[in-house]
Amino acid sequence: MSTLSRRHLIKSTAALAAASALPMPAWAKGQSLSHARKGFGEVSGEDIELAIGNHHFAIGNRSGHAVAVNGTIPGPLVRLREGQRARLHVTNTLAEDSSIHWHGLLVPFQFDGVPGVSFPGIRPGERFTYDFPIRQSGTYWWHSHSGLQEQAGHYGPIIVESADPDPRYDRDYVVLLSEFTPLHPHDIMRKLKVGEHYFQRDMLTASEGTMPGAMRRMWGKMRMNPRDISDVTGSTYTFLVNGHGPQDDLQFAFVPGERVRLRVINGSAMTFFNLRIPGVPMTVIQADGQDVDEVEVDEFQIGVAETYDVIVSPPAGSHAIVAEAMDRSGMGIASLTSHKGHIATPPPLRQIPTLTMADMGMMDHSAHSGSGMASMEGMDHSMRDTSALPADVEAGPGVDMVAPMPMDRMDFPGLGLDTVSHRVLRYTDLRARRMNPHREIDREMEIHLTGNMERYMWSFDGRKFTAVTDDPIRFGYDERVRVKLVNQTMMAHPIHLHGHFFELVNGADHMHQPLKHTVVVQPGGTATFDLTANEPGDWAFHCHLLYHMHAGMMQVVTVRPFPEGAEA
Repeated sequence: MSTLSRRHLIKSTAALAAASALPMPAWAKGQSLSHARKGFGEVSGEDIELAIGNHHFAIGNRSGHAVAVNGTIPGPLVRLREGQRARLHVTNTLAEDSSIHWHGLLVPFQFDGVPGVSFPGIRPGERFTYDFPIRQSGTYWWHSHSGLQEQAGHYGPIIVESADPDPRYDRDYVVLLSEFTPLHPHDIMRKLKVGEHYFQRDMLTASEGTMPGAMRRMWGKMRMNPRDISDVTGSTYTFLVNGHGPQDDLQFAFVPGERVRLRVINGSAMTFFNLRIPGVPMTVIQADGQDVDEVEVDEFQIGVAETYDVIVSPPAGSHAIVAEAMDRSGMGIASLTSHKGHIATPPPLRQIPTLTMADMGMMDHSAHSGSGMASMEGMDHSMRDTSALPADVEAGPGVDMVAPMPMDRMDFPGLGLDTVSHRVLRYTDLRARRMNPHREIDREMEIHLTGNMERYMWSFDGRKFTAVTDDPIRFGYDERVRVKLVNQTMMAHPIHLHGHFFELVNGADHMHQPLKHTVVVQPGGTATFDLTANEPGDWAFHCHLLYHMHAGMMQVVTVRPFPEGAEA
């Protein structure tokens, strides 16, 4: 067990703040770099070597600097076995610190891979060994937790083979969704700070649509636009499937009659995807690597950092796997085909969705009033009335919106999917396949997701995370806590807790609440989970939208016995 102290970790992260003093990297000097290959190889066994390095990457007509692992984007598929011990030797050839976080794997906290929280990071030229037992099976992924390297290509998939093989499928594929941009991620962050609408190309105009004038004026007073859905869009992103762009004609082969398992991973930095295979139903069998009762759907929205495993039995022919960005600014494409070389024709992009009163945390009265205007009087004031917030939420400049009536939105399928005619997955459809141990709740707590969109400030409870906090969220070891997340903003946030699985309070009986490591909290809504804090150590807790986390929506969760006499 590591003996690293928090004080030592704070000191060791000083290198992050001093990054500008490091030698200028080769890519910044204009020196030639090797080209990262599209797609990924596979590594397995008890000793695995991974090397992080600067590369060049090109997709379509976009090209630029990238951070690749073992020379590919995404990095290699790490294939492990339930019950084995893994030693992953990571060499950092960058001129800056780096790291790898094993997203969803249950590991000792000192191998969780978050600089400044669980270890110091991997310095330039150093080799670090992650050494831990594999205690689970399922579909997961890995990525950098240093700076904004994840956006530049530093991520890859994980498959942990079960000790008990699943007979329900004949072959399986990883479908890793992500994005590439030629812009350096720090340049993206700077542009978002200057103007949060910088990458928007489809804003609602004064003459477009049927929105009443008073509603438009209300949106204007709030300095918001009802199509401000994604911070970074297809205007700069090319959406990827396994590192391949839409023009690459990526194919997954099958034989008619086979049952094919698709392990869908959202490894993007900022993009929610709506995934469907037109004409082919999908049976969901896992969420975040954990078995769920089978549920058949035609489409599902997958938040950043979530995974869903589905089984499909496609008829002969070629079928488009469509990963459409939630804001409909582009899509990732692949073909599931029984005829090698035959490429499926994807459907066109659908109409751009528009935020509603429900996304403001307001009840929509339009069905009763005929105009939706009944509750608009004074709405702008109520949405900025910070006196309605709990006393422990800091109502400073980082909070510019308060949802007047936040409600549980577990049954919401995701923006743009609430009006389609086919079957769409909802959190309320998920039910754990195996029974959870029954535990009474020891206490309840609320955490508020807060932000100022115009200033691009994001936080929990109005407090921005700066690197290492002296005031973490504290749980006693083995304490059972019901956590309610309240989204005071008009953007969906995928919230991830390291080191644990929690149970969604989604309407299933308490013995079958589904286990997840990431939960999407819808705009103006709430989401609740039950956590048994049984993994000791210090763990990151954050929004998995990369630039939101970088801007402050992160906190440390510490799990340990409380000092004698201290209150929980």
